[in-house]
Amino acid sequence: MASATSHPKKAAAFVKDLDRAHWHDRALWFVRAKRDKAAKTIPEWEELRECASQIKMYAMTHLGEMLTQFEEQAQARGIQVHWAKDAAEHNQIVLDLLQMNDVKKVVKSKSMLTEECHLNPYLERHDIEVVDTDLGEWIVQLREEPPSHIVMPAIHTKREEIGELFHEKIGTKKGATDPQYLTEAARQELRQKFLSAEAGITGVNFAIAESGGIVVCTNEGNADLGTSLPKLHIACMGIEKIIPRVKDLGVFLRLLARSATGQPITTYSTHFHGPRDQDCQMHIVLVDNGRSELLASDDFRRSLNCIRCGACMNTCPVYRRSGGHSYNNTVPGPIGSILGPASDPAKHSTLPYACSLCGSCSDVCPVKINIHEQLYTWRSKIVLKGLLPTSKRLSMKFASAVLLRPWLYQFAGKMARFWLPKLPRFLAYNKLNKWGWQRELPDAPKKSFREMYRQRQKTQGK
Repeated sequence: MASATSHPKKAAAFVKDLDRAHWHDRALWFVRAKRDKAAKTIPEWEELRECASQIKMYAMTHLGEMLTQFEEQAQARGIQVHWAKDAAEHNQIVLDLLQMNDVKKVVKSKSMLTEECHLNPYLERHDIEVVDTDLGEWIVQLREEPPSHIVMPAIHTKREEIGELFHEKIGTKKGATDPQYLTEAARQELRQKFLSAEAGITGVNFAIAESGGIVVCTNEGNADLGTSLPKLHIACMGIEKIIPRVKDLGVFLRLLARSATGQPITTYSTHFHGPRDQDCQMHIVLVDNGRSELLASDDFRRSLNCIRCGACMNTCPVYRRSGGHSYNNTVPGPIGSILGPASDPAKHSTLPYACSLCGSCSDVCPVKINIHEQLYTWRSKIVLKGLLPTSKRLSMKFASAVLLRPWLYQFAGKMARFWLPKLPRFLAYNKLNKWGWQRELPDAPKKSFREMYRQRQKTQGK
């Protein structure tokens, strides 16, 4: 029986609203189509993907060396570097830095690492106000829910819902749904937060070992404003964000935005190479939180190559139809279905099965991660760990018994072709047949492939 937090349970709740499910599907496929058009404008697209893959693989196989070089170069530029083995250490380091500087108000740009570490509620418990300044992140923060997508955090919400939310929270006109009006209202509200902030927290898209600098990519410029006004800048990054050289950066910047949203490049790609002046501080917190264990795994090491573009989510037929919250994980979708079980196999045991193994995620991944193959591998790991539900184990044993006996397989196919067209619909589509809740069986063929093949052989023989 699936647990209350399992993907099937949460997906079932999402698809109850069919209009929303279909709208969500179309919205994400629109972004996927934009990605395809953008990729076709680059003749060397596949060469870029291969190059990015090789760069990341080099960085991961030389990770200790890269991180040491990065720390030395960053410190030489006046950046203070901190190391955290897990989420608890990361949160404590950030809190200590804020308290040492008497900070009570923080503005934060999009950071999946701080979401992973649950930094916001931690700081709020210590009487520090944290405001997410990415528009989508701010919307889900006001809604008191996690982001459902790593690039478009509020993709699951409609503008009518956002209009009601803004009316309730910031006093916009009741019933307002015009995107320009709502965006301007958010801009004015967030501007006050920027002006009163005493510290800015950002994530990190890329950290360059050669220079000791970091790059933060945004479309709204919120990371720039959030770090330009306060005197304290704290950047939080997973250790896998490292790349070796400055010249490697161009490869990833050409791939990132095109894969994520179909743009040629993100609107702002900001380079940070130290504090602005002597009165300012810049800190970088390097976080492991299970990444070293993933690095040690031959099966799942390549998942650390991920640059968080979200392309695998936009193309995934399961994610598009079940929503990001159904994954119950910081990073949803196909790549999240690898990372989730890696952090907690029991909690996320259903995620590797939230996949049709179509391979579309691997096809669009800008760093060529073999995502669907890793998900297939995770399925065997889930079985070996004894985490597969009894219903699945029994159904697999039954299927194995049939498929191992050609005569039984042929007999079952013959019975299905004869009886399916004659059965009353309620016998095939009912509450006991979960497969039929969202699907329709194709018409049963009159003949099997074997029968048609034998008939063709006889005809050709004549």
